[in-house]
Amino acid sequence: MAPYASDDSTTAGEVDEQRSGRRKAARYVVPVTVIGVAAATIGLVPALADSGDPDLPKITAQQLIEKIATSDVQQLSGTVKISTDLGLPNLGGLESGLLSGAAGQGEGGSSADPTAKLTELASGTHTLRVAADGPDRQKLSLLENAAEYSIIHNGKDVWGYDSKSNEVYHGTSSESPEHGKDQQPPATPKDFAEEALKAVDDTTSVTVDGTAQVAGRDAYKLVVKPKQSGSTVGAISVAVDAKTGMPLKFTLTPASGGAAVVDVGFTKVSFAKPAASTFDFTPPKGAKVTEEKDAGKGSEKAPGKAPGKTFDKRDHAPKAGEDLGKGLDGRTIGEGWNAIATFDTGGEGVPSGGAGGDLGGFMDSLGDKVHGEFGSGTVFSTRLVNALVTDDGKVYAGLVTKDALVKAADAGK
Repeated sequence: MAPYASDDSTTAGEVDEQRSGRRKAARYVVPVTVIGVAAATIGLVPALADSGDPDLPKITAQQLIEKIATSDVQQLSGTVKISTDLGLPNLGGLESGLLSGAAGQGEGGSSADPTAKLTELASGTHTLRVAADGPDRQKLSLLENAAEYSIIHNGKDVWGYDSKSNEVYHGTSSESPEHGKDQQPPATPKDFAEEALKAVDDTTSVTVDGTAQVAGRDAYKLVVKPKQSGSTVGAISVAVDAKTGMPLKFTLTPASGGAAVVDVGFTKVSFAKPAASTFDFTPPKGAKVTEEKDAGKGSEKAPGKAPGKTFDKRDHAPKAGEDLGKGLDGRTIGEGWNAIATFDTGGEGVPSGGAGGDLGGFMDSLGDKVHGEFGSGTVFSTRLVNALVTDDGKVYAGLVTKDALVKAADAGK
């Protein structure tokens, strides 16, 4: 069966060829940490609502994907609004407190360290100001109440500045534009779209669903949906600029319905060359400056490196039985959108009820107890990612429903 449900079809092999031929557009080359599973899955997102439906020439799904792949926007400036609603458990403000606390404690304790600061994008609604002039100059600013946090990449220098604390973080960038690509959290519609299109295979339906106008520009709407049932992903919509092929807006809606899990889109955008002064930065007088080479002192991890392990990158959706790589000591069950990561912690599962005391009661309040042929365990759910931790320490996680996790655990008993 063809991977695209459209008036034109293409094969997974053709998509790979298109992807391998893409020219690299401007990126934010900032060595910051992936925020775990949540941030990785944010890489799928937006709701395409603006004003007007422009009359554009007909285009097929294959042609539109090719247009995205060959987009070579090097210069731009604009404002991006990003909203994330993963549906994490309500911990009475604990979630936001942990995120803000992490934001204030990067490597070396600097609040200006991008590794910690951009974790804030994993929750709530934020406004970003972005600018780029080729692969060597980018700027991203997170606008806050009466404050601003900025990351500036200019040549070999990477600066992080937190105006609220008047702290500065200074590091250096590799000469390769790919440096840090696998560790940075997504921040623009293009980042999200690239991650979503990696999941396109025979388990995916891709269609062109009319047109839209985003940030004053005419765009086509590309819709990506799982063909299989059982995934928590409902649909991914990408508004693609009709002239440049650059994604302007990205929305991921869950299969359960309701608001988007993440909505990322330009509210203003210009493809004119930004002023050179946009990327100039000098630490303000009196600011505390932390150098990257000093930030890791007293820590076992190397300076500038992301702590812990992350999912290995792949240019295709996970296949049944595929090794997930060094990031996880396990394999996958199922394919495509229904792929489930499984690994063994070697532990005793999650404390529960009376046996776990106060901690057990607290964990019970966060998850749902489930039972099956595998025994029993606890399912922890968000609106997108679900994870089952069995009482004997095995973990099953994916963009799938609770029932799918239980069936996978039963099959692997």
